[in-house]
Amino acid sequence: MKGNNNKNLEELIVNYTENIDKAIENINQINALYQDLDGRIKKCIQKFGVVRYRAFDDVGSDLSFSIALLDDKNDGVVITGLFGRSECTTFAKPIENGISKYDLSDEEKQALDIAMK
Repeated sequence: MKGNNNKNLEELIVNYTENIDKAIENINQINALYQDLDGRIKKCIQKFGVVRYRAFDDVGSDLSFSIALLDDKNDGVVITGLFGRSECTTFAKPIENGISKYDLSDEEKQALDIAMK
């Protein structure tokens, strides 16, 4: 039997089957790549919250800050910078599941709440 353009019908079916097998292999590779990327993205910083405030009465403007940086599972860090007239201090506190094992200031809690919303 002759098929399209005088090609053998069996040959056409074999070629289409090979193309389908190649497409399925490509889909499986793309799916594996997607799963890998999805896992990586969930560990990236996806949420953040920033609070600026005046930590000391003798310093003008809101120069101190607290910033929360969280991933998909609310794991990450809260970083606080306190600006004073004679010094500047920076703190970092780890966050796991939205909770820190260290005491958080009101501003740090506020930054964490903003990030989790």
